Amino acid sequence: MTEAYVKHTIEDGIATVTFFHPDQNSLPGTILAQLSETITRVGQQEDVNVIILQSGGERTFCAGASFKELITINDAATGKTFFSGFANVINAMRKCPKFIIGRIQGKTVGGGVGLAAATDYCMATKFASIKLSELNVGIGPFVVSPAIERKMGVSAMSQIAMDANTFYEATWAQKKGLYTHVFDSIDALDEAVLAFAKHLCTYNPEAMREMKQVFWRGTDDWDSLLAERAAISGRLVLSDFTKETLKKFNTPA
Repeated sequence: MTEAYVKHTIEDGIATVTFFHPDQNSLPGTILAQLSETITRVGQQEDVNVIILQSGGERTFCAGASFKELITINDAATGKTFFSGFANVINAMRKCPKFIIGRIQGKTVGGGVGLAAATDYCMATKFASIKLSELNVGIGPFVVSPAIERKMGVSAMSQIAMDANTFYEATWAQKKGLYTHVFDSIDALDEAVLAFAKHLCTYNPEAMREMKQVFWRGTDDWDSLLAERAAISGRLVLSDFTKETLKKFNTPA
């Protein structure tokens, strides 16, 4: 697999949305836009009862924002637009009337942790350690932190945001509420995700829609909040600190 994509399948009421990027499933603006559009569209389909969100490949779930795209940003408006891509995906997941199950097969970084936190029920393998690396490059997890804080609490979110060099084990993330279950293998994860999705399909769709609204109570301001956070990141990505750091990451060895 060499071409980035977002695709989905629908079978027996279960929609599986899959994103992929050859650079460890990093997220450029194009993939973010396709993700938000796909989640919104699939969530409105009457033949869909539940959505599974996953990434392609067997190693990294998501490497976060595309550094290659970040280094090309030269003005605040473009920066805000890029980071608004993460805001749009999280808000699409929040507003989606269907439950979203996260399938996290491997390490996830930065914005990827935000995606996992924005799912309604998230399962992972023991290899799915997490890291918020944004402070390392002079930005900060501004857009995704509301979703992470909502799922894991302020203490856990601030810990991983400040300790930006460290990967935290999947079992730690489970104890903090990000993951509901942690499995020893991808096969075991896939079996559990599918079984749970099938079970959800036996529930009353109307009851699940109402329950989803209850789960996300208190987030009605996220359209404006995440846009404000995107503007902060869009400004900080222009800093000399961030520009020099990104150059180091994008310099061939």
